[in-house]
Formats: sequence, C-alpha cells, structure tokens
Amino acid sequence: MKIKRVMIAAPKSGSGKTVVTCALLQMLKDQGWKVASCKCGPDYIDPMFHEKIIDIPAKNLDTFFTDEEKTRELFQNSAKKMDFAVFEGVMGLYDGVGGVRKEGSSYHLAEVTGTPIVLVVDAKGMGRSMIPFIAGFLDYDKKHLIKGVILNRMSKGYYEIGKPLIEEELGIRVIGFLPEKEELHIESRHLGLFLPDEVKHIKEKLQAASELFSKTISIECIKEIAESAEELESKEASSEALNETPDETLMGETRTGRCVSREEAASDLTDGAAVREHRPTIAVAKDEAFCFYYADNIRLLEEYGAKITYFSPLWDEKIPEGCHALLFGGGYPELYAKQLGTNTKMRESVKHAAENEMPIVAECGGFMYLHSFLKDKEGLCHDMAGVIPATCFYTGKLVRFGYIELWEKEKHFLLNGKGIKGHEFHYYDSTYNGADVTAVRPMTGKEYSCIIENKTQWMGFPHLYYPSNTDFAKAFVDKAREYKKTMTGRGNL
Repeated sequence: MKIKRVMIAAPKSGSGKTVVTCALLQMLKDQGWKVASCKCGPDYIDPMFHEKIIDIPAKNLDTFFTDEEKTRELFQNSAKKMDFAVFEGVMGLYDGVGGVRKEGSSYHLAEVTGTPIVLVVDAKGMGRSMIPFIAGFLDYDKKHLIKGVILNRMSKGYYEIGKPLIEEELGIRVIGFLPEKEELHIESRHLGLFLPDEVKHIKEKLQAASELFSKTISIECIKEIAESAEELESKEASSEALNETPDETLMGETRTGRCVSREEAASDLTDGAAVREHRPTIAVAKDEAFCFYYADNIRLLEEYGAKITYFSPLWDEKIPEGCHALLFGGGYPELYAKQLGTNTKMRESVKHAAENEMPIVAECGGFMYLHSFLKDKEGLCHDMAGVIPATCFYTGKLVRFGYIELWEKEKHFLLNGKGIKGHEFHYYDSTYNGADVTAVRPMTGKEYSCIIENKTQWMGFPHLYYPSNTDFAKAFVDKAREYKKTMTGRGNL
C-alpha cells in the first residue's frame, strides 16, 4: 500500500502543530486531494477541527491502545481510499506513556506506520540556540524520520538569516516559517482546545492560516517528504467483528425471531431490508455537551451489527423511539448543566430506560449526566438523569489523569477475560465512582476500583478504546440485540 503521508509533530505542546496541521489539511483539500487525518493519542478535540471545520475524515491512532500490527491495520483501513494522510502528533515528539515510554508517543506511531516527520519548532525568543535545540531532536531520531523543520512565531527577516545556518550545520531542510499572528492562535481550556463551535470565526481563522501557510511554507516540499514515505505491506485490514461467523453478528435470527441454520440465515439476509430489520439500534448522545467519541469505537459497533442513531440530551425531549441501547460519551456537560437539568422530559426518558434495564454505556461526561445531581464550579446544584444516586462535583484540580487498563471483577462486557485500555482526564469527581472494575496504571501498576457495572450497563469516568479489546463492542451490541428480542416479545420495538 503506497500513500503519501506526513506527520506534523513538535518538541512540546503549544508549539503550533494544530494550526500547521489544519492549514495543511485545508490546502490539500482545496487542491483537490482526497485527504484523511490521523491524530496521535487520546485526543478528541483536534479531530473535531479536522472533521467539523475542514470536512475531512479524522481518526485517532495510539500505540499504547493497540499493538504495532493492529495500529498499521487501523491506519490502512482509514487511508486505503485516500491520496494523502496527515498525522498530527501529541505533546512532545518522544513523549509516550507516563512521558517516558515510547508507546503512545508521536515518534513511535511514525515509526510503526513508516511516516516521515516535519518538526514544528516554536522559535520565539531563540536565536542561534535553535541549532543545538533542533540538533538534539535529530540526534535522538534513530530511524531518521525527521525530514523537515517549520519555524513558528518567527519574523520573515530572522527566518532568512536562520534558515541557511540551520540547513548548513544540521543538513535538515527548513521548509518554512509562520509569523506570530492572532489568527494563528486557538484558545484552550483545561481539557485542551476550545471546541470548534466555541471559537469565534474559526473557519475564517483557519482559512487565513491556510493562505498564510501557502505564502511562507513550501507545500511542494511537504509533498516531496510525504511522497518519500515507505510502502506499507498491502493487506486487507479486518477487525474481529468482520471475522465473526454470520450467525454471531447479523445472522442470528430471521424476521420471525426463530433460530435458523447459517444457510437459511444467509439466504434470508440477502435482502438488505432484512439486514436492517435485524440490527439493534444504539442511540448515541451527541450535541454540544456530549461529543467525545473515537471514530473506531462507533465503527466497531456498526461492524458487529448495530445501527447507530444520534440524539441530543440538550435539545430532544426523549430518547429515540425504537432504540435498544444508549451510549453517552464524554464532553462538557458541566457547561450546559442548567439546560440539561431543565430538560425534564429527557431526564425522565433516560431514567425510565435505565430502570427498564436497557443496555447503557456511559463515559466521563456521560457518567456525570447519569448522576442525580451535578454541582458546578460556582457551587450550584443541577438535577441530572437520576440513574446513579450520587452527586458529581468540581474539584478544581485533575482528579485522575492518564492511560489505564480496566479489568472486570465479574464478566459482563469483557467475556474473553482480558482487559480493555482507556484513559482518564477530568476535574470533576463523584460521591460514588463505582467498584465493579479494577483500573491499573501502566507505568506504576497502581490499582484502584471504578465503574458501576451490571449485566447490561457500564458507567464510569474512564474513556474506552474499543479496538484494544473488541469483545467490549461485541458484548454491547449483543446486549442491545437481546434487549430488542425481549421488547419484540413484549410487543414493543
């Protein structure tokens, strides 16, 4: 498989790689390229800028979540119909798990996928010191993946002086610069950048950045670097979901609900309408308050046979008719606590579904919403869905942060007995975090209990990455399918 690709990385966070990545994506799209983006690490917000503002497909890749082979497969699946892929790094180039391991780092992802790197250096306040600074990163690059440098927050005059010095002494191409300008700055909050819809004139900002990029950075040089990417072994990447036998996914029952042979089922489901009829519907909460979802998580649910529909706890009056499971992702429910609290009909609808044992998965912000109350930064208490008899409250500091692996104490969602990987990053805590699952820190081995879980529901602060143990996605869809059968038997859909 041959695809042009490049990673935009940096020595540290805040160096400008998001703006450079967005500007590059916009330019490539404007030139007619079919381009995809891949964000390194557990970051939900940057892919939103790529997808929502620039309107290109975006996904996350993380070598802590998945091993090297699986990571390559996930990349190939997303890029096989594209002309060009742009990777956006995370933190500093070599910063992985715990800040010290290679897994989870931008560099390891570039190494695993054979992707050349363009290093964005924040050069403000530096003169000749740029040279030994860049030299250190080049010296540490044992695979010689760094192929170019962009100097950020630098004047044109000083760039014309510094560029030949760097290239002469280090033998690395300096492919452009960006001056310090207000339109190149995107505001941040404690969980990262502001969401795209919150940034004033964001499309205009990114368009201006793209136009400036075209004047000060060589797009042709970046294309040359991307063209130099090594060819990946061509193989059809497939998930465990695609390898399941038909009767374990879509072919377990006919229109009448009776069990049939695989041959009968295959014949019955040749009609696309029949396939759709037998798919359980998972309703996903998605609006301003709930928007943190990994693309591959949703894809896996679909591959295991689920139909995905979306609803808004903020704006809708009730959960979608005929749904068979609910998925609440993370986000910023605390910013919309008053509106969520006053939407009484939706809260009652969610609570009724939970009491009726509808399968539910809730992560972080979704977990907060399922509480009885949410106490915001000002100390105001807001009614939530009331599924969990507890209160969420603001702590003023990071409660838990970083990668984890989760192990069930009783097998409900991870029937293969393995763990699933995820991460936590939140300033809110709960009076009851649950104790049905054990979380293990990869660096220290420290353990703690979390997650409220039963046969059909999984609710807690950790964000999960389903491809790290696809059994979770399969179990969730199976529970939705079983719920649908139960409702059909009762005369409901």
